[in-house]
Amino acid sequence: MSRPALALALLAVLTACASDQSEYPSLAIRPAERASGTMQPPAAEPVLTPPPSATLDRLVQLTAEAEASHKAFLGQVASTRSAITAGRGAAVGSDAWARAEAALADVRAARGKTMVSLADLDRLFVDAGTQGQATDRIGAARERVSSLVGEEDRALSGLSANLP
Repeated sequence: MSRPALALALLAVLTACASDQSEYPSLAIRPAERASGTMQPPAAEPVLTPPPSATLDRLVQLTAEAEASHKAFLGQVASTRSAITAGRGAAVGSDAWARAEAALADVRAARGKTMVSLADLDRLFVDAGTQGQATDRIGAARERVSSLVGEEDRALSGLSANLP
């Protein structure tokens, strides 16, 4: 390419960069982009109906099952503690270690029964809420069973901490 042609091409490119900036549109918010409208008052609180007696019966049953499984859990904790104490310091894979792990697995299974009751209570709570039913009694039972599960979790953490 000859020098005059190169100079002409370079001149054309440079003039494109020096165009007038006032020709471009503003980036400010336009009137059509502004939010507008009116605020609506909040809807009235829905009237909650009491849960049916079948739901309340199931609630009592699930709470009783959770308390029974929690009682069984607490009964297993003492025997598990003694198995873990016997297995403490034992080599991984030894008989004492295996007995301690098996006892801990049994306690975890007992905790699972309480968790099943909690999950069923959660389902009752959701179903009642979506059907416009009062959930205060179901919520109180859920909180009670949830505290039992929390107590079991703390006990399991203490037991697990003593195994290698």
